[in-house]
Amino acid sequence: MSTQTRSTAEAILDGIGGAQNIASFTHCATRLRFQLNDASKADKEALDAIPKVLGAVPQGGSNYQVVIGGDVATVYDEINALPEMKGGGASDADIKAAARSKAKGKVPFMDEFFEYLSDSFRPILGVLLGASLIIAFASILDAFGIVDFRAEDKPASWFFVDAMWRSVFYFLPLMVAYNAGKKLRIDPWVPGAIMAALLTPEFLGLSENPAVQCVVNDTLGSEQCSIPIFGMTMQLPGYGGNVFVPLMMAFVAALVYRFFQKIIPSALHMVFVPFFTMLIVIPLTAFIIGPFGVWAGNGIGAGLSWMNDNVPFVFALAIPMIYPFLVPLGLHWPLNALMLVNIQTLGYDFIQGPMGAWNFACFGATAAVLALSIRDKDTVMRQTAGSALVAGLLGGVSEPSLYGIHLRYKRIYPRMLVGCFAGGLTVALLTLGSNGITTDAFVFTSVLTISVFSPMAKYAIAIAVAFVVAFLAVFITDYRSPEERAEAKAAREAAEKAELDNANTADNAALADAPATTAAGAGAGAATATATKEDAPAKAAEPAAGTTTDIASPSTGKVVPMAEIDDPVFSAGTLGDGVGIVPESNEVYAPVSGTVMSAMKSGHAYGIKTEDGVEVLVHIGINTVKMKGEGFAPAVKKGDTVKQGELLATVDFAKVTEAGYDTTIVLAVTNTKALSAVTPAGLNHAAAGDTVITTTR
Repeated sequence: MSTQTRSTAEAILDGIGGAQNIASFTHCATRLRFQLNDASKADKEALDAIPKVLGAVPQGGSNYQVVIGGDVATVYDEINALPEMKGGGASDADIKAAARSKAKGKVPFMDEFFEYLSDSFRPILGVLLGASLIIAFASILDAFGIVDFRAEDKPASWFFVDAMWRSVFYFLPLMVAYNAGKKLRIDPWVPGAIMAALLTPEFLGLSENPAVQCVVNDTLGSEQCSIPIFGMTMQLPGYGGNVFVPLMMAFVAALVYRFFQKIIPSALHMVFVPFFTMLIVIPLTAFIIGPFGVWAGNGIGAGLSWMNDNVPFVFALAIPMIYPFLVPLGLHWPLNALMLVNIQTLGYDFIQGPMGAWNFACFGATAAVLALSIRDKDTVMRQTAGSALVAGLLGGVSEPSLYGIHLRYKRIYPRMLVGCFAGGLTVALLTLGSNGITTDAFVFTSVLTISVFSPMAKYAIAIAVAFVVAFLAVFITDYRSPEERAEAKAAREAAEKAELDNANTADNAALADAPATTAAGAGAGAATATATKEDAPAKAAEPAAGTTTDIASPSTGKVVPMAEIDDPVFSAGTLGDGVGIVPESNEVYAPVSGTVMSAMKSGHAYGIKTEDGVEVLVHIGINTVKMKGEGFAPAVKKGDTVKQGELLATVDFAKVTEAGYDTTIVLAVTNTKALSAVTPAGLNHAAAGDTVITTTR
């Protein structure tokens, strides 16, 4: 576990009130989802301040969401791996009792209902996305005439490809039933097995039984079959892809399951609780819940279809305008369920087309934020917007954009809604007289799934309009208020200055290995030079007072007084007295004979100590540490012994100038305070090897 990830996991756990405050804990594509024992213990400000957290969202009652983004699964695993999450908390029974007591009268029924729907779908988000991309791939091949994706006599290989994605949607009722059972805190395999009974070859084979009776439903335009079972009439609808039936069945199964848990001794629970639950709920589902669920799904689908057929203009505008308010609250899942119902009952869905206008308006706004952050050199926002845009355009996932950016800046939403309206209006105008933009597959609206929509060209135009309008609205007017822009600019300039000061401080401190005392009250960036035992040579006899050492110019060029060097650390004499040389050639030579005590890997600075204890810093250029060695070719390394006039480095000063940095070579005596005098020679110009400084002990 990385230190950074662990610290994030620990900070999130602290922010939601600790392990004992967690009643249940799961995640979706972008969010950690908590059910807390006491929601008042969650610290929203502390959670929002965690770098990896895009947003903390109270959901009402005991539910709480922490938005992470694409790395949510890793953070989820790291939180579960923390020692605090492994024992030491309240017992399961205690937690459930506390949750029930807190829920009584405090959690609105609708919150629980939508949470139930959401938790039944979220865990299968990944396979739904995977299946939708397989459909998109096949649809692209179909669009280019490579293979007839919908032909009944297509090659066997393409029937196999159908199986790869159809498995998810055909067995979707089983997956939803399992998740619903898990949410209701019963053995999830029980509702899973109940739903699977209606998908077995034996149940499906009943439609071929001689006793079956079928009639045509003129309203729905489909054939409805029934068969007598134990003297009662059982309807035989198709349950593949249905989502309403498993949601209702799991709720009933939970009631039956808990009833038998209470009356059957715990030692017999494993066998008899599932047995009696299946014995009762399978027939109940086949005779009542299943047909009712199919009827309800058909009714809702027919109602929306009527709206799409009779008031398509309103429908096309309404969907992209309401989605921006549903998704942040997690209330979009019921509409997603209706999309699946439409595909199962009508053979196509008409919601996803106009919904794409909302998604691409969202991504357009994010793209504008990215463009502005690049223009303003805002590194943090550039990274946030860049990753959110990739997740949106390629995966169709809007949460990173919403929680990482849009909900944090109040100017974005009104402008994004303009894009939603423009995209919805385009859908309405382009599809007048038709049933709108449709698809026969449940997909995430990304650039990779454009080909599954029909008519594809009209859909592409609509989402392009939504994207461009939202982009321009945000880019032209900015996503920040004037105060926020000024604040961001000041923070960025302060960060750049701190980074520069830190770079200079680290650079200069690393070079000064031998003891040196800085002037009291030196400004930011001052470094204290200290010697390590490993670097210090065997102590020699102290040079006699009055001993002088000549320091030569490392290059031919103009001599600049230390006070005129364009760097506050050097010009203030913080690192000692000396001079600067504006070089006229690319070779830099040793100014004294001695041992190379430090040599930066980037090749831009060297520290040399003479035998009589004079310590000289040769710093090539100002702030050239940021070039990371580009243009610098070192000729010596730490520990080498050099003679005055030997080559230290070859530097491409034209490249230094092109990069925008000062080429001045700084020559500083870093142990000035230990000497009686450091005297510049007073030259205005020097050749390489000319004495420019004389030191006196």
